[in-house]
Amino acid sequence: MSKILIVEDDKEINKLLADFLHGNGYETVCADEGKKATLLLKKQDFSLVIMDLMLPYKSGEQLIKEFREYSQIPVIVLSAKSMMETRLAVLRLGADDYILKPFDLNEVLVRIEVVLRRSGTDKQLSDGVLSCGELCLNTAENTVTYRQKQIALTAKEFMLLKLFMEYPQKVYSKANLYESVWNDTYYYEDNTINVHVSNLRNKLKKATENDYIETVWGIGYRLKGDL
Repeated sequence: MSKILIVEDDKEINKLLADFLHGNGYETVCADEGKKATLLLKKQDFSLVIMDLMLPYKSGEQLIKEFREYSQIPVIVLSAKSMMETRLAVLRLGADDYILKPFDLNEVLVRIEVVLRRSGTDKQLSDGVLSCGELCLNTAENTVTYRQKQIALTAKEFMLLKLFMEYPQKVYSKANLYESVWNDTYYYEDNTINVHVSNLRNKLKKATENDYIETVWGIGYRLKGDL
């Protein structure tokens, strides 16, 4: 599970982001000022930092400049500062993305997925391999292995697993899955997705003794990130 540090002095925004990201499969740690953020960054490992620029005791610009000297953790800035010069300066300091306030939570989620994929999953994809624990999917060879033993999947099962492993924090509705894998519009509720996801889940469980696919009741499915 990816762990995100939220550095924001507005308590309502801080809690809003923490609750939303936690509900979408991320672990979150919160700081409300720059000095506390510095201590947390030195003591804990994070997958990504989301920060405001106008912070007590130490500004966001100072934070980025400091920890870029010893860390390449991705940084997304959330700020009300809309001047292009400010945005470009912050990106030059080492921020990976810049989102203006007020923001849409779903946009923040997508931006996080993109930045994490670019900084982490893309490294795996450079050799065509996605992994979750000891489960590996080779996109170049169209194979799935667990502890180097191959698991036989149908084409649709392979595509479903690839989608889950490419975006491990994302919860997919049945419509999302159908439109992505079957490349067609999802018009009505049927059993197609249930059957294919169930078959994929059973094959993975039989081969690995782990349940890699999680059902998020009332929403859809996602990959379990704690295996």
